[in-house]
Amino acid sequence: MTAFASRLATASDSYAANRQDMLALIDEVQRLKARAEALSEKRRPRFEERGQLTPRERLLRLLDPGMPFLELYGLADFCVDTDDREKSIPGASALAGIGFVSGLRCLVYVDDSGINAGASTKMSGDKLRCCLDVAIRHKLPFVHLVESAGANLMQYEVAQWAVGGGIFYRLARLSALGIPTVAVLHGPATAGGAYMPGMSDYVVSVRGRGRASLGGAALVRAATGEVSDEEELAGTDMHATTSGLVEFSAEDDAEALLIARRLLAGLDWNKGCAPPQRRPFTEPLYDPDEIAGLVPIDYRRPYDVRELSARFLDGSAFEDFKPRYGVSTICLQGSIYGHACGIVGNNGPIDPAGATKAAQFFQLCDQAELPIIFLSNTTGYMVGRAYEQAGMIKHGSKMIQAVSNVRVPKITLYIGASFGAGNYGMAGYGYDPDFLFTWPNALTGVMGGEQAALTMDQVARGGAARRGQPVDEAALAKQKERLIRHFDSQSDAFYTSGRMLDQGIIDPRDTRRVLGFALETCREGRSRRLHPNAFGVARM
Repeated sequence: MTAFASRLATASDSYAANRQDMLALIDEVQRLKARAEALSEKRRPRFEERGQLTPRERLLRLLDPGMPFLELYGLADFCVDTDDREKSIPGASALAGIGFVSGLRCLVYVDDSGINAGASTKMSGDKLRCCLDVAIRHKLPFVHLVESAGANLMQYEVAQWAVGGGIFYRLARLSALGIPTVAVLHGPATAGGAYMPGMSDYVVSVRGRGRASLGGAALVRAATGEVSDEEELAGTDMHATTSGLVEFSAEDDAEALLIARRLLAGLDWNKGCAPPQRRPFTEPLYDPDEIAGLVPIDYRRPYDVRELSARFLDGSAFEDFKPRYGVSTICLQGSIYGHACGIVGNNGPIDPAGATKAAQFFQLCDQAELPIIFLSNTTGYMVGRAYEQAGMIKHGSKMIQAVSNVRVPKITLYIGASFGAGNYGMAGYGYDPDFLFTWPNALTGVMGGEQAALTMDQVARGGAARRGQPVDEAALAKQKERLIRHFDSQSDAFYTSGRMLDQGIIDPRDTRRVLGFALETCREGRSRRLHPNAFGVARM
């Protein structure tokens, strides 16, 4: 492959302006995440008083030191219950991601009991279900560090309850597939939450703190009049000696996490997965840090996606597939940390030639078993008489059909605009990519606010002309302002990530590391042999 010769002027004013704008957005992401951590840390004295580790300390104790951890859904719930960005708390009262425990790549989910005692938020159930789906898809052992006050009955919604059973359905599926599930009880798991340990293959519980019951003492008394002691109703010792719910007892949080680590190490899980035969590779010739100055946050300002690719591909080298045909759709073959892959990106809208080029490229990648990375930055498919007559619908449909049916891993990054059917052709949220992350400058939606406002302005003017009525310019100006605000407020990465339309916002400078981790996760999952059974593991 040929190394790319960069033309990026890192000393230019435009580079400096781009970098300043992008770093400001990156800082905003970190500020929001720090807000959740600071709120949780306010409860540190209470954790210490009870002899407990904080949720973030538990996560660190569980994970292998120095190994990578890929956070998932870090902004979940942001601006879902409130439009006030200065008050909204991201994270859905949970920490989640893919990391290594005793050398095993695992999906780890930690209840953040420092925030409202870990009580569920509007998006908590969605976050947990999506994480379980990731574990199923990539054959990852699932480890849940449990301490939650459960559902907030003051915010009860029947729809959330109805889909909540999907959590336990997924735990049952994991077990039946032969994928281990481990629950560590650091605190209470009540009502529906009691099925988290109940549906897990292994339960580790902290004496004096870990509790599981379908009804807490208050509910039992209200329902039956029975006065119960919390320990005899739900405590670790009772479950370890009488009910059989708990396999391993621990004296404190630290010992419980050590037991969980030893337990996973003893499963010899990696025997079912051949070690990777990764090709030798070299680092990119160009510093990935330069991505912050390369990419403007305004999607209307063009740049060459090849320049971006040269900052995350091995040796900054790639083969450019059909570079003189469908020139605004870029298709490359390269590698990341030795993993060969195809890359498709946008240097503008997708025209008929670009759509047919991409569709062929997807099929070739599928034939060669090359994962496909989508760098989505497009305002969509071209419109107009010439494009319609050239078969834009037909050729765009070919591209969408191809991306829908490829069997290889799909990893999508929203890196700019991702509008309309262009989002579909570039393996957007609805196309089931294996991983989907967003840059903080990204915008997604049916179209941009200005485009929507202009469309409706023309519709209103045409309607007035047909009726022979004058145009109310003041009303149209208000409509334009309202539409731009309505569309753009829903399209920015912070809004969409809060609603879990991606798996999180990443720092663009981390693109190589994130893609490499995702590719390795896909490879490991697809090569792992499982030993499924009919019903999963049940306590007898």
